[in-house]
Amino acid sequence: MVINNYLKNRLNSSLFISLLLLLPLFSQSQTKPMDVDLKGLEYPFPVKYLRLDIQKQQFQMAYMDLEPAKSNGKAIILLHGKNFSSAYWKQTAEALLEAGYRVVMPDQIGFGKSSKPQWFQYSFQQLATNTKILLDTLGIEKVVVLGHSMGGMVAVRFTLMFPETVSKLVLENPIGLEDYKMKVPYQTVDELYQKELKQTTASIKKYQLTSYYDNKWKPEYDQWLNLTAGGTQNKDFPLIAWNNALTTDMIITQPVVYELPNIKVPTLLIIGQRDRTALGKDLVSPEVKETMGYYPELGIQTKAKIPDSELIEIEGIGHLPHIESFDRFIKPLLAFLNN
Repeated sequence: MVINNYLKNRLNSSLFISLLLLLPLFSQSQTKPMDVDLKGLEYPFPVKYLRLDIQKQQFQMAYMDLEPAKSNGKAIILLHGKNFSSAYWKQTAEALLEAGYRVVMPDQIGFGKSSKPQWFQYSFQQLATNTKILLDTLGIEKVVVLGHSMGGMVAVRFTLMFPETVSKLVLENPIGLEDYKMKVPYQTVDELYQKELKQTTASIKKYQLTSYYDNKWKPEYDQWLNLTAGGTQNKDFPLIAWNNALTTDMIITQPVVYELPNIKVPTLLIIGQRDRTALGKDLVSPEVKETMGYYPELGIQTKAKIPDSELIEIEGIGHLPHIESFDRFIKPLLAFLNN
């Protein structure tokens, strides 16, 4: 970018440097348009599809199902967060395969390569039921469930609904460890939809930069930015935005925090201590905002609620330990699984 001398002369050095640092944040060049089902995005492993006939409609649920070279006879299912798809589990899946686990990674309906409904009654019960149908189809009777972010809420609901299927539960920086609607003013789905329509590459990157990565962006994060930002640049964006609004409403109106004491399986909490993620923080006062999404405290509170649970605190890491600091994530995970 060319900045003329007139402008240079009127910017002091610190402001000029700050401007240059901000320029990449608002660049569209690092993302490319993504169609509604991510057909243009190559996943790290072969993708299969499960047909689901639910709510008087037919949907396709995308998933990856990986068999290890040397099996330990166990299976694990990895449940993605709201702003991601199953593709971001690549490194985790490779490590689990090496340890002998069969690894299943679905895209929930409304996410990734799975169908995006024109209308759908989203609930964590429905997503958990879809996940159970997938496991039944694959002939998996017992499974470790690992959920990150929104996937943690799905994992909790799945464990509560199908306890006989779950051998162990792992929650990596799950959202929903607090009841957002107790502090956040209610927004209708229409209001949430209008907010989603205003999303841009710049606004999404700014959110991820500050909320996930402590203002330290690395080139490898671009691929995860493109999962969401790429969708804003195509004609199907209104449908993507509509599903995003519906799932946000689900998260806010369907808390799981009150049922955490009912979890009866061994549970591991992996909590990046820098995380401050909470839905609706932009709608509350600065004083209330400070009380939301404080994961150092939420992790301790959650461990106290779940009877047979362990807590791993990862200092200096935010919302995505398995992306931001893989070694510090995978070591306690494998230790818990092999115990």
